[in-house]
This record gives sequence, C-alpha cells and structure tokens, in this order.
Amino acid sequence: QVQLVESGGGLVQAGGSLRLSCAYSGRTFSSYAMGWFRRAPGKEREFVAGFSRTGATTYYADSVKDRFTISRDNAKNAVYLQMNSLKPEDTAIYYCAARTVPHYSVLPTDFGPWGQGTQVTVSS
Repeated sequence: QVQLVESGGGLVQAGGSLRLSCAYSGRTFSSYAMGWFRRAPGKEREFVAGFSRTGATTYYADSVKDRFTISRDNAKNAVYLQMNSLKPEDTAIYYCAARTVPHYSVLPTDFGPWGQGTQVTVSS
C-alpha cells in the first residue's frame, strides 16, 4: 500500500525559510511524477510544485516561482520542498502526492494518495 508522510512544517516569520520532506513507501518511487500541493483555510487544494517522472523537468505555480524549489532523492524515496522568502499568504497545510495520470497535470484529482500534510504558518 502506497503511503506518504509529510514533515518539516512549522511557524516562521515572513521572509524566513522552511524545508518540507515527504517520505514515500509502497511502490517503486522513481517511476512516479510527484507534486506538492497546499490548502489554505477556506480555500481549495492548489498545486505548488512538481516534477516529471524522470525528474528532468520541474514546474511551479506562479505564486511560488523563484522562491520554492522541489527536489527528490530516489535512493531515500523522498521528495523535498525548499521554501524561501516565505509570505503570510503561504500559510497552509502542505501535501505531497504522486501523479496518477501519464500526462502533465496540476489538478489535485490527478494525484494521490494523500498524506496527512504538514502545517506551515507564516507570521507577518
């Protein structure tokens, strides 16, 4: 059974940094494209960052471009999200997930399963 466990969230002041981790188990990790999503209070889950199955291509939401960096370590079955220059509007629960469709997508419905997420709170 596929499982994902996110960690690394916390409370940080605006302008600060956090590094999120996602531990993946249950299947051959390297065969999946992965993504990070977030859900802010009262809002829908939205795409943040992702990379292709091979890891050769990364893509980001405009709101986090040039501030966030996604990476993976296949040997450790882990995905990371380095978040710099954090803003209060980045406050959300952050989730990682594997893409379940073969084509490029940023839709939450094309990803899964979902872990419990990790809370990121940015104070002003």
